[in-house]
Order: sequence, then C-alpha cells, then structure tokens
Amino acid sequence: MSVTFGILGPVTAWGADGCPLALKGPRHRAVLARLIIARGQVVPVTRLVDDLWLTPPPKAVGAVRTFVSALRRALEPQRSPRAPARLLVTDGPGYALRVEDDRVDSRRFEQSVAAAAALPAEQALSRLQEALASWRGPALADFAEEGWARTERSRLSELRLHAVERQANVLLALGRAAEAVPDLDAHVTEHPWREDGWRLLATALYRTGRQGDALAVLRRARTLLVEQLGVDPGPALRGLEADILAQDRRLDPPPGRGDTAQKVWADAAAAYDRTVRPGTRARLESTVGLLRNLAVTGGGGLEVARRHRIATIAAAEELGDPELTARVIGTYDVPAIWTRVDDPQHAAGVVSSAERALQELRPGHHDAARARLLATIALESRGTRSARGLQAAQQAEQIARRLDDPALLAFALNGVFMQTFYRAGLSPRRDQTGTELIGLSARHGMVTYEVLGHLIRLQARSAIGDFSGADRHAAAVDRLAERNELPLASVFTAWYRALRLSLTDSMPTAEATIRDAAARLDGVGMHGLEDGLLPMALLCLRLLHGQPPQTETHDHTSWGPHEPWAMPLVLLARGDRAEAAARLRKMPEPPPGLLFEAQWSLVAQAAIAVGDRAMMERAHTMLLPAAREWAGAGSGLLTTGPVSRHLGDLTTALTSHTGPAES
Repeated sequence: MSVTFGILGPVTAWGADGCPLALKGPRHRAVLARLIIARGQVVPVTRLVDDLWLTPPPKAVGAVRTFVSALRRALEPQRSPRAPARLLVTDGPGYALRVEDDRVDSRRFEQSVAAAAALPAEQALSRLQEALASWRGPALADFAEEGWARTERSRLSELRLHAVERQANVLLALGRAAEAVPDLDAHVTEHPWREDGWRLLATALYRTGRQGDALAVLRRARTLLVEQLGVDPGPALRGLEADILAQDRRLDPPPGRGDTAQKVWADAAAAYDRTVRPGTRARLESTVGLLRNLAVTGGGGLEVARRHRIATIAAAEELGDPELTARVIGTYDVPAIWTRVDDPQHAAGVVSSAERALQELRPGHHDAARARLLATIALESRGTRSARGLQAAQQAEQIARRLDDPALLAFALNGVFMQTFYRAGLSPRRDQTGTELIGLSARHGMVTYEVLGHLIRLQARSAIGDFSGADRHAAAVDRLAERNELPLASVFTAWYRALRLSLTDSMPTAEATIRDAAARLDGVGMHGLEDGLLPMALLCLRLLHGQPPQTETHDHTSWGPHEPWAMPLVLLARGDRAEAAARLRKMPEPPPGLLFEAQWSLVAQAAIAVGDRAMMERAHTMLLPAAREWAGAGSGLLTTGPVSRHLGDLTTALTSHTGPAES
C-alpha cells in the first residue's frame, strides 16, 4: 500500500486512493509526526514518552506501544498480524518511520525549492508555485505549542518564506512584476521583519509604474524597523530607495532582455543533444565544463554543481580511462576562497578519486593533468592538518611554472593559498599569492581568478589592519562581479562591509549589517561558510566592543563547527565557570584556516577568565606569530581586535597567575 504523509498543515496520512487515513487521536498523530521529522532515525520510546506528556502516567510506555500498534494498522491494513511492519518499524530501543522522501510533503517541498534554483525561469516558476501550493496551513499546525515540533516548524516556515521571495524574484526576472505584487504585499504584512520581502515589493511596484507606492513601501519598512526593532534598514533597502529616486536604469531592464541569449542556448543544447551520442567521453567532459560555470552563478548553482560533480567523476572512473578521469576531475577548476569545505564527505571522495587517477597515469606523461589533480587535492584538503595538501600544492605550482601555463598556474595558486594556513601570521604570504593571481588573471582574461585574487588581498590587507587597501579590493570585486554576473562574490564583500562597520559604527548598526550579510548566504550552497557564522560573528562583535557574549544563538542557528571555541565564553557569561574550565581542558585545537586566530583569541580570553595557565601559554604560543595582525580579520568577515591586545592580556594574566591551572 502506497502511503503519503503530510506535515505542511495538520498532520495527516493518505492512502493510495488519496483519501485520508484514520489516525485516531491527537497522541497517535503526535507519535507519527515525531517519527516523520526524525527522517528515518530511531526515536527511543522514552523520548516519545517525554514528548507526549509533561508528567507521564505510570503506564506511559505501554500507551506509546498501543499508539504505535494502532498506527501500524492504519498505515498497513493488509499486513498479517505476524508479518513485520515495513513502514513504522521497531528498531532497538524505539521506533522509526522508514519512508521515501517523495512520500512526505515537507521533503518534496524542500526538493522542489532546491531544484528550482537550477532551472530556467519559466520552469523554476512552475516548480515553486507547485511547491507552495502543497501547504495546507502552518507546518505541524496541530502541534504548534509542542517543544519537540518547534525547531521543525521554524525551519519549514523559514523555507516557505524563502520560496515566496524566490518566486517573486523569478516573476520579476520574467517581466511579470504586476503578478508578484499581491503575494508580496501579503508577505510583508504577515512578516514585516523580512527586508528582502520589502525590497522585492518596492521593486515590483516600481516596475509597474508605481514609483510613489514603491517609495511609500520603503518608508513603511523603515518606520517598522526603527520603531519596532530599533535598527535602520540594511544596505539593500537604502540602496534601492536611492536607485528609485534616481530612476536608475538598472531597475528597469529592457523588454525581452535575455530572449536572444535564451534562444541561442536552447538551439545549441538541442544540436548538441542530437549530435553527441549519449554515454560518450565528450559528454562527460562537457558536463564538467557546464558544472564549473554553474558553480559561480549563485542561486543554488554551487550546490547543484557539487552534487553532480561526484557522479560525473564516478562515471569517468567506470570507463577505466585514467586520462579521462584526470581531465574530468581537473577541469573543475572553480576558484575557492573559504578554508572550510562545504561537504567534507564530498571533498574526501574527490581527493580519493584524484589520488587513484594520479597512481594510474603513466609516469613521465600528462604533466598538466597531473598538476590539475594535485591542485584539486590541495583545494579539497583545505582546513585539515594533512601534510599531503601542502605537498600537493607545492608540486602543482612547480609543474605549472615549468609548463608556463597561465590557467594551470592560477588553479595551482588557489591550492597554494588554501594551504598557507598551517600557522598564524601567514597573511603576508597570502597577500603575495593574491597579487600574483590578480596580475596573471588580468593579463590572460581569467575573470573568476581575478576576483579570487582581489578577495585574497581583501582578506590579507584586513589581517594586517590596512582597511583602506582592503576597501579598494572590495570595490574591485564588486565591479568585476557586476560586469561578469558573478553574484557569489558580493556575498563576501557584503560581509567585509559588516566587518568595517564593526570597527567604526555602533554595535546595533554593526549587528544589523551582520544579519543582512548572513541573510545573503541563504540558499547559495556555501555550508562550510554559513554553518555557525552568524552567532560567531555576533560573539566576536561583542568581544571587540568589550561586551559579554550572548548566551543564546537565536535566529534558529547553532554554533556549528565553532562551538568548541565559542562555548567556554558563553558558559562564563551564563555563570557556569566550572563547565567553562572543563570545556577548555577538553578543547580540540582550532583547525588551520581563516578563523584560526579568531578562535584562538576566544580561547585566550576564556583561559584568562578561568585561570587555566596551560591553555593561556598555549594560546600565547599559537597567536604570537600574528602579533602584528588583527585576530580573525584575515577572514574578511569578523574580528576580535588586534592580536597584540590578546597577547597583552595573556602576558598580564600569566605574570600575575603563578599557581597551577584551575582544575
């Protein structure tokens, strides 16, 4: 029996005929909902008991088993009493719902929204409209007050709001601004704190000839934000208001813009499909070229490219041709600026494939392919302490210089950059790499690597406190990105401007700008950057201004990979000194990367606060090579202030603290 499940509204299940199944009482539906949001993971019976009752009755476990039995009868009415359940299964200490993603409305919704990012505008609009139509009310509507449902309700609600805004974006791109206005008006009325909704509504009104209404909407947004939240509108809204007043032509694209390009693309794709036989090596290599371009387009293209890349590599390996595999792996030379990979499992798979291809290439031949494989290993090994990544970067650079191949050298230099984080204080070396990349790329028309070079120099100049120099590189990135349709680059310049504000403006203004920058990460697929970055940036902002850390992350975010180094200070702010000290003793060392000095500065301040002499000495040793830099500013995103300040605090504490580390 084919059963589908729904949580985008009241919790329900439908049979193969589309009719709702009889799920009995609210606690039966609560058990089902709890298992649906567990996504196939086992939920222990004891956890279900705690979720269902504030004060569990004496026979609560037996009651849960009764609910499960009733659910099984409803979900699989044809199953004989002795046959094992196929959907709601018993596994160890609890139960799990084993169901395909396409049988759950919330998962279909997520997949549709993600897929729309890679589709042409008309198809994307259809997919988004279909996805939004699947909502029957608020997610998990019958369990709005339950703690176990809160996180999933918030997550799905946020995804829905994002889909509404993405749908409006597509309508604007298609020249159908008038159709976007009604839904956007309702959207901002219900969710007045979403600045992107206000921006889209004002843009849609302007494009329908309603300039006065567009300005009125922006004034309404400003009033709500200032009076209710105490913050000014972000840069996007302020810039849009200025553009509308100036009647900037960017707001009014010519009719039919992109039609010719779309036709050329469609005709060429059709001709390729007719001419190149499916399953050929040419198709694999062409696919990699397409994925490489997709990865820098924004709008989810990076995540889609990453997902298909590993499948393309696997297909090449199946053909047993190491030269082809080397080309398929090495052709994906997408510039990378962040030192933590977005998907560690994916990166490890690429490295393994590249190492196998290297072993299988004939010695003394295919030097360019060998260098590309080595550069790939260097890039995908970033953020680890593996000596192989640095060795591979150096070997790739040597080969590229010997072959005098500009494109190959640019790829290799990206690998060199990623492997120049094995200790603190290496920003001058990275600055040299960025300088060479800019010159090399400008001479040979490699725009994406020119952008990378400017981003590297933006980070390096920030690290040494040359913010005027960093400003110039940020402006160069924005010019190149706008001219060449590289939207992901502006994510980093938006964060850089938030960093600059943190040094010159009030904390509320800086915090609002940081939140604006964080919102731009939504949906771009850079999980290695996005995960935990917002609370980390807000923590660093407070430390920079001498304020105690926030004790909660808010915004439905987590500390992500930054938790080990952030939590001791957070625990101290909560008054839990003993647990902070215990966390410090068990703390793993920060990994090499752009936040290395920032993370060590957090450790330094926590160690001083609890009197952990051993950790103070370790922090001093690790930070000393960067004594002339700003902690974290080399990321171009955040800072905790000059490293010299943290070193001074450590020296003072070590001088006055003569006893053993606190236990």
